[in-house]
Amino acid sequence: MISQLENLVKTGNLKSEPANQSEFNGMIHSARARLIDAENNTLSIESRFDLAYNASHALALAALRWHGYRSDNRYIVFQCLQLTLDIKPEVWRVLAQCHQKRNVAEYEGYMEVSDQLLKELIDAAIFLQTKVKAMPPVGSAQG
Repeated sequence: MISQLENLVKTGNLKSEPANQSEFNGMIHSARARLIDAENNTLSIESRFDLAYNASHALALAALRWHGYRSDNRYIVFQCLQLTLDIKPEVWRVLAQCHQKRNVAEYEGYMEVSDQLLKELIDAAIFLQTKVKAMPPVGSAQG
């Protein structure tokens, strides 16, 4: 696993940077707050999607940071989930699909999200939250 992450450093897709417990905790806190709001049915589907997407990204980045890496590329952060949290492709593929939807909304101003996709995104975020919260403290068992 670590050698694959190191290979991503060599290609410039990741940066090696020591993990920080305070940063890790902050990402989890941010994700939790966003996820709670994403489940609020009184908000628009677009807002809920944005909240769930950003919660998922914060959790995926927290897992990557726990291992001592960082990336400026959101897609890479999601792809690394199979290495950082042993997440199966069916979960990170949902996140990749949502990443594409988010980019279209962000850069082209067009958002089309179904109730089903939002449900899958929220479920994926909840799953990531469970996995990330189960990680030991930063520095205790990395690798």
